[in-house]
Amino acid sequence: MEYNFREIEKRWQIYWKKHNVFHTKENEKIKKYYILNMFPYPSGTGLHVGHCLGYIASDVYARYKRAEGYNVLNPIGFDSFGLPAEQYAIQTGKHPNDTIRENSRRYKKQMNKIGLSFDWNRKLYTSNPNYYRWTQWMFIQIFNSWYDKNSEQAKSIDILIEEFNKNGNNFINANTTSNYKFNSKTWNQFNPYEKESILLDYRLAFLCKNTVNWCPDLGTVLANDEIKNGKSERGGYPVYKKKMLQWHIRISAYAERLIKGLNLIHCSQSLKKLQYNWIGKSIGVSILLKIISPIGEFNQIELFTSHPEMIFGMTFIVLSTDHPLAEKISIFSLQDHKNVLTYLTKEFSTYENTKNISGVFTGNYVLHPFISNKKIPIYISNFFTVNNQTKSMIGIPGDEEKSKKFAQKFGIEIIEVLDMNETCINSNFLNGLNRKQAKEKIIKVLLNKKIGKAKTSYKIRDAVFSRQRYWGEPIPIYFKNKIPKTIPVNKLPIILPKIDNFHPEDGKPPLSRAINWAWDEKNMKIVPNILIDQKYVFPIETSTMPSWAGSSWYFLRYMDAHNNKFFLDKEKENYWKNVDLYIGGSEHSTGHLIYARFWNKFLLDRGWITTEEPFKKILNQGMILSYSAIILKVIGENIFVSYGLKNKKHAYSSFQEVYVDLFLIKKNNELDINRFKKYRPEFYSSVFILERGVFFCKRKLEKMSKSKYNVINPDDIYEKYGSDIFRIYEMFLGPINQSKPWDEKKINGIKNFINKFWCLFHNNKIFKISEINPTFQEFQILHNTIKKIQNKMQSFSWNTSISLLMIITNQLTTLKCNKRKILEPLVQLIAPFAPHISEELWYKLGKRKSIIYYNIPIFNPKYIVEKEITYPIMFNGKLKFLEKFDSRTSIEEIKNKILSHPKTKFFLKKKTFQKLILVPKKVINILFK
Repeated sequence: MEYNFREIEKRWQIYWKKHNVFHTKENEKIKKYYILNMFPYPSGTGLHVGHCLGYIASDVYARYKRAEGYNVLNPIGFDSFGLPAEQYAIQTGKHPNDTIRENSRRYKKQMNKIGLSFDWNRKLYTSNPNYYRWTQWMFIQIFNSWYDKNSEQAKSIDILIEEFNKNGNNFINANTTSNYKFNSKTWNQFNPYEKESILLDYRLAFLCKNTVNWCPDLGTVLANDEIKNGKSERGGYPVYKKKMLQWHIRISAYAERLIKGLNLIHCSQSLKKLQYNWIGKSIGVSILLKIISPIGEFNQIELFTSHPEMIFGMTFIVLSTDHPLAEKISIFSLQDHKNVLTYLTKEFSTYENTKNISGVFTGNYVLHPFISNKKIPIYISNFFTVNNQTKSMIGIPGDEEKSKKFAQKFGIEIIEVLDMNETCINSNFLNGLNRKQAKEKIIKVLLNKKIGKAKTSYKIRDAVFSRQRYWGEPIPIYFKNKIPKTIPVNKLPIILPKIDNFHPEDGKPPLSRAINWAWDEKNMKIVPNILIDQKYVFPIETSTMPSWAGSSWYFLRYMDAHNNKFFLDKEKENYWKNVDLYIGGSEHSTGHLIYARFWNKFLLDRGWITTEEPFKKILNQGMILSYSAIILKVIGENIFVSYGLKNKKHAYSSFQEVYVDLFLIKKNNELDINRFKKYRPEFYSSVFILERGVFFCKRKLEKMSKSKYNVINPDDIYEKYGSDIFRIYEMFLGPINQSKPWDEKKINGIKNFINKFWCLFHNNKIFKISEINPTFQEFQILHNTIKKIQNKMQSFSWNTSISLLMIITNQLTTLKCNKRKILEPLVQLIAPFAPHISEELWYKLGKRKSIIYYNIPIFNPKYIVEKEITYPIMFNGKLKFLEKFDSRTSIEEIKNKILSHPKTKFFLKKKTFQKLILVPKKVINILFK
């Protein structure tokens, strides 16, 4: 008998909503568990089955933890600022806010259809002014903070100003871009602009001119994690290096704490490795090299190296285009200066940076610290990844491949430093020493000469915080005589103004065209731009925040989603503290995770929260893979060639691969050409070269993605099979952290299992349960399953938990067991995976409250049968061998067998036996003299 999933699932989804079953309130009497999915962005295409994997996994665990007696917070919301909605707005003229609301309604409908137990009462949007009011407030706090390296924490900028007034910066050990010193007298002589310029070097949010990733087609700056293979992840547009004045967040100040904090997070080693590599800690030496022709106050250049033993292979040095000396280094040669300026103003694509060797000789040199009168040429180049702090690097072409390519192009000397045995050569000073010995010797000399000092460097860069786009949080800054000032916090939020044209023009943000975007300092409000007089009315920042601003703290807002007085109440933060389980894709393992961890640490430093790390455990689910369909198009021609002809002799030699939607593919991987032309009108007049009268495509198993047209809509699956079968199928595909292919044919196995489970409770379509006490064997089957599932759930092994449910269903079917004391706990065991059918059966069993309010059954040890017990056999506390026993073997039998064991007799040879100590199911220890 099949159950009517459409009727049952609809009924219980209505029930959950009507009774607000999943709403969570703080309860100090109940232990909390906070489970969270990584923030979804509501795209217009809705969810596909790959997205659902993480949501279902988190829901299964949330339901299980509730059944264990925890007060579970399982919230959801939408990361609703950013490029996708804005690009869609540019194409359609629809306001991003409208499309976001429309898309999120579709997401919510799909999520509810799957039976996800989200607390929708806490729903939030990052684009809601009630939310981004606090994002703006936090930016102001970051702006008004500096990082004290002595105490390793952020502090109020007022403390720094007070110290400057008393002692200047002589006793300040801060994370800053400046290296100059001043006393209190000098500080007090500075004018307001000079003071603010100095403070900007200390602030955690600061403006500076820097080389950024510029995407002209999108009209905005992009972060490194928004670029793939030199192109924007969104749209695939070329990205260029460009020097621009941008807001930055001084995340590099937190580099060491970001590394140490990883010890507090339970996650995979691969995720930790990604974080370590992103932060990039290096221990080495900072070396000061004298410039042959000093430039004003600059008479030396600082370089960092983690391999000072390679110093004798140095034949050139490189400064980045952002180095403070980049524009000044060539002032002694008109031609060199001209060449440098030309290079500095040229835009290079990020692809060119890694592929094409580029650079320019400055005409200047530094002196080699160990070889008298040896001049080392100085180049400027963006071909290398230079040290983030010094913005320079040492070129060692004899032992480093990229430096070798650069040296060969520019005709620079190449000196090998190490032989094949990693022993130093070509240097009388280090000849014959291994790398470790050479490193120790060089460091000692550098320190003695006072031209070097031990230093720890980090690869992590300060995060660019400006976006030249419309759809983002307005940055709450106005400019008073070029000095950035914060909008008063009691006037937040400053609302994103409505404009007609969302597209950036000539690198200028869309907000630069806003009519009312000036700050009236006297009346404390936004006024028309025409009133700007630089006396009382000033221009407001026109760049907006990046999308990661709002997603860096959303997990905190869920704890107190409707608080209008503050972003988070102390008592609620103290109860929920941090996320116990954070589930999401590995694509967020670097950028988002770094930003969120930094943001959390900053709020801790300033006393607004109490935890160092936001997430206790992070679980990255694998991807759902799907077979995409690819056809061949002749490059530059409106001609398609059947895939089997790719390597055959014909008139065409160069092709591009074009992805096509799966519904256009017939059996045997044949393209339906007529449907394709109708669906893709741009190819209506194309020529199709057939193969044996048919046009074949290539099938490729890869990540499910709308850009590859290989997505599977969950609506189609649960419409056909029901949500419970869909949920169980996704969890049964394999280990949650591994990628696995989608194969709809295998869903029928899950369908048969659910029907068999349903039939345990029904006889001839009639619900029938026996009140007779179960047999010992039936209790054994149940309690062994309860225990095993408990262990599997704690290790997030959902697929094997389902296997156990399948096994017990088959066993009970064979025994024709329909007894309440067996089936009632069984319903509770399957409930996290299949909540609709569970609620239905629970109701039929006579329960009038949702199954979610009942605790999970606990196994009774007396019914647990262990087939074998392995005992470690110890002699005077030292392990000698292992021995297995049937669980039914008596204690006396075990003792006798061990004492008569050949190995025991061998070890006790010429020893005096004293006694045998047996701890049941754990250990046997034989004592002797």
